[in-house]
Amino acid sequence: MANYDMKVYGLFAKSLANKEVDLDSDTLKAMLVDASYTPDQDTHQYKSHVTGEITGTGYTAGGQTLSNVTVTYNPATNSLVLDADDPVWPSSTLTARGVVIYDDTPSTNKPLIAYGVFSENVSSTAAAFTVQLPSTGILSLTAAS
Repeated sequence: MANYDMKVYGLFAKSLANKEVDLDSDTLKAMLVDASYTPDQDTHQYKSHVTGEITGTGYTAGGQTLSNVTVTYNPATNSLVLDADDPVWPSSTLTARGVVIYDDTPSTNKPLIAYGVFSENVSSTAAAFTVQLPSTGILSLTAAS
């Protein structure tokens, strides 16, 4: 897997404030994109803003549902952490340049949460394609102390 940093979409906070996202119960997905997608942290708020979703054997449009999603709070650091198991596309043949995490539960306006752009294209040929999520979690929100 190529190196990448996970970044939170700025308007994710607005989606939380508007009660469009429930991290504890909604279905979160990881969608793969190609190099044509340029994330805009300040204006992209919904899945409809994302272009360049990949196609390939073993990949279903919309991406992979994240499993074992957890939301934990650490009082020692005043941090709320969203995490999940690494998404895997088994027996896939595909090429991706990035990953987009979003909330798939709303019927429309599916809120974007975070994204990562790989340092290079990453491919699989009849093999598992795994996105290694950051060891610190998908995102961490810290309250001022």
